[in-house]
Amino acid sequence: MVDSPADDGDSGPEHASTDRERPPAVLELPQVYDALCHPRRRYVCHLLSEDDRWSVAELAERIAAWEADVPGDAVTEHRRERVAVSLYHSHLPKLAADDVVDFDDATGTVTAAGNADPVLAALDGIAARLDDARTDRSDADEGE
Repeated sequence: MVDSPADDGDSGPEHASTDRERPPAVLELPQVYDALCHPRRRYVCHLLSEDDRWSVAELAERIAAWEADVPGDAVTEHRRERVAVSLYHSHLPKLAADDVVDFDDATGTVTAAGNADPVLAALDGIAARLDDARTDRSDADEGE
């Protein structure tokens, strides 16, 4: 809520509210899930946990290799371009709108942004939960 002069009678500069003084918007849980709902966005976030600076070309190659389950040098140029286009036009703008990444269109550079930490923490938590479930299932299978 923005203070108005009628709130307390003090409208001095120390009480004035500007966009620069407001803390960045914090993602709510549905926004975190929405940011992670597509496998390509999850993989971008996973890669950001390894290094906080990537080029779109590097991301496209890594994601294309992961999706095809092949080494990076085995990815076709056509496949790499298709992934790069989807990153450029869909997934990176979505993550940038949620302040998870900063995307410099001029250089094609992607870096972690203000809301990257909560999204990466959620991704780590989901991965840990899945690992626990796999371990529990594996232990149960051994007991049979």
